[in-house]
Amino acid sequence: MEKIILFDGECNFCDRSVQFILKRDDEALFRFASLQGDAGQKLLQQYDVPADTDSFIFIDGNQCHDRSSAALNVFRHLSGGWKLLYGLIIVPKPIRDVFYNILAKNRYKWFGKKESCTLPSPDTRKRFLD
Repeated sequence: MEKIILFDGECNFCDRSVQFILKRDDEALFRFASLQGDAGQKLLQQYDVPADTDSFIFIDGNQCHDRSSAALNVFRHLSGGWKLLYGLIIVPKPIRDVFYNILAKNRYKWFGKKESCTLPSPDTRKRFLD
């Protein structure tokens, strides 16, 4: 089952999150696409997600998760103790998303914004969708 992460390619925090995931994805389960790119826009359309969304999106087979649910479902697949964070899924989504939304709303102010996506290294490039 394909696992795809859609992220904001202009956000420094999001870029660092992708690098964090790559280092802890021992089985190379995840593929990546920026929300701003053609592949990301096609996937948003395919899963009926508004094209102007700026949320972290995780597509797991035929399921599409957003915001805190996306992040927690990604943690579930990472190596090490990070899997334990998935236990927070028991907190109701509206409560989890309050905290997610605070981070999302302030991510450019706190972490900065890029002009374009970071180019992946040649060995990870095949995991990024065009």
